Amino acid sequence: MNGETKLFGKSLKFSRRTFIKTAGSIGAGMSFGVPMFRSSLAVTAPLIEAETETYRSTCNMECLHCNLTAHVTGGKLVKVEASQDFHVKGCLRGLSRIQWVNHPDRLKYPMKRVGEKGEGKFQRISWDEALDTIATKLRQTKAELGNKGIFLMTASGNMSALTNSTASAFFDYFGGAVRTSGSLCCSAVTAAMVPMLGIRYVDTRDTIADSKYLLCWGNNPAVTMQAYFKEFAKALKQGARMVVIDPRFSETAAKADEWVPINPGTDTALALGMLNVIIQEKLYDEKYLLEHTSAPFLVDASGDLALYEGKKEAFLVYDGITGQVVPHDHPGVKPMLTLAGSNVTDYKTVFDLIASECAQWPTAKVEKETDVPAQTVLRLAREYAVAKPAMIVQNMSGAQRTEYGAYVAMSQFYLALFTGSYGIKGGGVLDAGGVTQFFSVKPPVKPKAPTPGLPTIPISKVGEWIANDKPNPIGFAWFMTSSPVTQNPNTNAVKAALKRVPFVVVADNLMTSTALYADMLLPVCTVFEETNLMAGIRSHYVQLMEKAVEPPGEAKSDIWIMTELAKRLGFGETFDKPIEKYIEAVLDGTGITLDQIKKAPVKPVATPYIPFAGGKFRTPSGKAMLFVQDWKTKKNLSPIATYYRPVESPLGSPELFKKYPLMAVQRKQHRSIHSSFSTLPYLNEATTNRPHLMLHPDDAANRGIHSGDVVIAFNERGQHKAVADVTSKIKKGVVSLENGWWEQQGGSSSHVTNDKPEPLGHGQSCNSTLIEVKKEG
Repeated sequence: MNGETKLFGKSLKFSRRTFIKTAGSIGAGMSFGVPMFRSSLAVTAPLIEAETETYRSTCNMECLHCNLTAHVTGGKLVKVEASQDFHVKGCLRGLSRIQWVNHPDRLKYPMKRVGEKGEGKFQRISWDEALDTIATKLRQTKAELGNKGIFLMTASGNMSALTNSTASAFFDYFGGAVRTSGSLCCSAVTAAMVPMLGIRYVDTRDTIADSKYLLCWGNNPAVTMQAYFKEFAKALKQGARMVVIDPRFSETAAKADEWVPINPGTDTALALGMLNVIIQEKLYDEKYLLEHTSAPFLVDASGDLALYEGKKEAFLVYDGITGQVVPHDHPGVKPMLTLAGSNVTDYKTVFDLIASECAQWPTAKVEKETDVPAQTVLRLAREYAVAKPAMIVQNMSGAQRTEYGAYVAMSQFYLALFTGSYGIKGGGVLDAGGVTQFFSVKPPVKPKAPTPGLPTIPISKVGEWIANDKPNPIGFAWFMTSSPVTQNPNTNAVKAALKRVPFVVVADNLMTSTALYADMLLPVCTVFEETNLMAGIRSHYVQLMEKAVEPPGEAKSDIWIMTELAKRLGFGETFDKPIEKYIEAVLDGTGITLDQIKKAPVKPVATPYIPFAGGKFRTPSGKAMLFVQDWKTKKNLSPIATYYRPVESPLGSPELFKKYPLMAVQRKQHRSIHSSFSTLPYLNEATTNRPHLMLHPDDAANRGIHSGDVVIAFNERGQHKAVADVTSKIKKGVVSLENGWWEQQGGSSSHVTNDKPEPLGHGQSCNSTLIEVKKEG
C-alpha cells in the first residue's frame, strides 16, 4: 500500500511495508496508559528467507542503547528486532531502523551546494573532489584566521566510543578548533553532580524496582526511559508510591499515584521548601550527614569554606568533644552538625547555611512562587523523608533545562543526601549512566594538545555568537552527529550563523534541516553499515556494533572521512589503522576484550549495581559536597542551593509577560530522539506526522482556539506552527511544545525557545520561555 499525507499543505509520500514482528511489539513499547496512536497502522511479521544472516548492534542515539539484531538476506537488511538475550527491549524507534537504513532519501554521494543556502540545491561530486576541497578550505581558513576560525560541532545523533572522539582528535592534530561549551541535554546536572558527588553519569537504574517512593521530577521515564519502565511497573506492583512533578500530565503521570503541576522554572523553590520542612521537623538523617557529607564543614565570616592552614581539601569542623576547630579527618573527631545556639561566632556549618536558606521558603511562600499548594508541599516533604528507600527520578530532566538548572539538580541531591537515600537499593537520584561509571574509557586515537587559548561558544549561543562574529569570525564549520537547526534554541539565529560562515560541511545520512545550509554534504553510514563500539554514558554494557550491510551508494563512515582528510593534511599515519585497533585502544585496561564482545554485550560489574554504596563518594574528601566553593569564587553565584527566579518568566519579566503571557515547555516524544527518527514514515503514521501544541482549555477559550486548529506559537525570536491539542492535561498558563520536528515537517519548536545559557553548566534554558499563541489566519 502506498500513501500520501499532507502536512501544512505539503505532500509527504511513504511506502507502507511490514517491518516489525507484531502489533504487540508497538503496544508494549509505546503505550503507558495515554493514547499515543493517531492512525490504524497494522504491522505483521515480514517473510524471512532461510539464508538469513544475523548481526548485532545497538540503537545508538542519545537514549538507552538497547541491543538490536539485524536480519540480512542477499546483502539487504530485511528485519530489525530487539535482541532476545538483552536485559531491555528496543522500542518502535529502534525497530524502525530498517526504514532508516533502507530510506529512499539516503544521502549516497558527496555533494556541493549550487543554490542559495537553505534551498537544498546540490550537485554530485567525487570523494576526491570533496576531500581535496575541504583540505584546501581548512588550510586557507587556518592561514587567514588561525585555528580560532575553525568550528567543530558534534553531539549525540550517532553515539559511539569511536566516532566523535576520532573527529575531535582529527581537528586537534590540525591545531584545534573552536568547540561548544555545555550541552543541550544535561550540562546543568553535570555542573552540580561533579563537584558534589565527584563524577557524572552515575545512575541508580538497577534498583528502581526496590524503591518504595518514586518522585519523578520534571522527567517522563515512560518516554525517556522507555526500556526501563518495566522496572517502574515492578515497583508499583510491589506497593511503591509514584509522584510526578511536571507542568504537563505526562505518560508517566498517567501511571502515577499523583500528579503535581508546577510553574516552569520554580522547581528549586519547591525543593528548598520541602527541605525546610525536613529540617524543621528533624526528618533528616543526622548520622548520614555527619559521616558522608560536608554538612559539618565550617564556613568562615567571608562566606568561604574554612581550610586547615589553607590546604585544599583540608576542611575544618568544630569538634564537639574538645570544643576546638580541627581538620575534618582528625582522628577521633566528633564534628558538630550545627553551631546554632553555641558561643561560636566566627564560623557557621554548611548545614547551618543550608538551613538558613531553606528557612526563607515556608510552604505559603513556596505556593505563591510555584503554584503547588502549601499542604501538598508539606505532605510531599514528609512522604519523601519517611519513605525508605525513596528515589528521585531526574535523568536529565526538563526541570534542569532552565535558566538556573544547576540549582534544580543540586537541590534534588540535597533531598537525597539529607535523608540518607544515597548508596542503598532503591534510593538516590536516578541520572543517566553507562560503563564510564565503572572504568575509564580511553580515546581511540592518541590525544594531541590543540593550540592554546582557543575560545568556546556556549551551546545555546551557537547561532547568535557565530552570526555576530563572536568571539571571532568563523570561516569553516564542520557539523556531524548533530542538527543545530532543529535542536539548538533560537532557530533563526542558527540559520543566520550557517549563512554567515563561508564554508560549512555537514556529514549526515539524510537531508536534515541543517544539511540544507551546507556548502559541502558528506554521506555517512548509519547503524548496521559500519563496525563500531558502544562503551559510553547511557548503557551499562559494552557492545560491539557489527557491520551487517554495505552503505548505499558511496556513503562512508565518519572515521574513514577523517582518515582520508588526515592523509591530505600530513598526519594520516595516526588515523590509518583497522577499526579493530581503534576498538582495542578504547578497551585497553578495562579487562574486556574484542573477542568477548563479539560473542555478546558485556556488563563490567555485577547486577544490581548500587552507586556510592555505603555513602562513599568520588570527591577528594570521599564525602558528598553540599557547598561548591568554585561557584562563589569563579561565578559569583551562591555555593549552596538557592532559588534564582528565571528572567524569562511571568514574575521575572512582567513587561515581557504582558506581550507573551504563556510559559512554554518542551516535550519529548515516543516518535523521535531529539530530531533523529523524526522523518521515518512508520513512526509518523503510528504516532503523528505534524507538530502538536498542548494548551489548557481556559487559555484556548481566551484565544478562540479549538482542538485541531492550526495555531502559531510566537515571540520575538520567531514562530512555530502546530496543531492545537486543547486539554486539561497541561497546567493553565503553560503550553507544551514538541521537540524534534524538522523544518521540512513544518518547523522546529526551537524557533521560539530561550537561548540564554545556564550560568553554571552552559546548558540551555528552553523551559524558561515566554510565548503567545494565536490561531492561524
